[in-house]
Order: sequence, then C-alpha cells, then structure tokens
Amino acid sequence: MKTIVKTLAAAALAAVTAGGAANAQSTLGWSGKPEVIGGYTAYIGQRDLRSSEGTRLTQAWQVIRQDRANYHRFNLRDRGDQGDSFFGSVQNRAIMERMVRDGQMSPSAARAIVNGGVSITVRIYGHDSVGQYVAVTVN
Repeated sequence: MKTIVKTLAAAALAAVTAGGAANAQSTLGWSGKPEVIGGYTAYIGQRDLRSSEGTRLTQAWQVIRQDRANYHRFNLRDRGDQGDSFFGSVQNRAIMERMVRDGQMSPSAARAIVNGGVSITVRIYGHDSVGQYVAVTVN
C-alpha cells in the first residue's frame, strides 16, 4: 500500500514538474478545465493586515488568509465581507498560499491588498470541491 501511495505521489509531482497543473489534473484523475467552485467579496481592513499574533503581514496571500480566518474563526468581519463555504475549513485556509501562487492576481492588486483599505473579489477554481487556485481582483 505504501508503495502505491508513493508511486502516485511521485507521478503527480513529476506531472507538475514536467507539464504544469493541467498534466497533474490528468494524473490525479481530473479531466477538463477547473471550474468555479466558490467565491466571495471582502473588504481588507486594518485587522486583516496583522496575524493573529499581531505581526504585520507582508504578502497578499497572508492578508487574504487572515481575512478568511477573521471571518470564519474569529467572527471579526468588515462591512462588505461575504461568507464562503470553502475557506470555512482550516485545511482549505492552510492551502491559501499555493492557491494564490497558482492563480491569478496582478502585482498592483497584490500591493493594494497588502496596504489594505480595498475590496476584493475571490473566485475559487477546482474540481469536485477540491480547490486548485484562486483568481483575485481588487474592486
């Protein structure tokens, strides 16, 4: 059993390395293009710019993740924050960095998010409720 799991993990890693996300989808049994599986809009306020420990966040993915933790875990919501079922999961918030990195966000949007005081729209793409990447725009 361990050999099968290691073989599948190695095949998925090889597919990502050799051909990107589309090949990994095929290797993992996904076919076709990822679809929108969720989304929300949120206001990035001052509370979203600091970690739960008070450290100033410096990356857009960190701010977006903190916004979702504030919304779902700490019930700290800004006017304009919408709920979403996907990032209600601690595990799904934990993969925020990868989802932003693999997704779409302009450098100017990332800077605006880190500075705060903006509304964002996040579209979550994946397959069968498994998130692959997000597309983030500043409104």
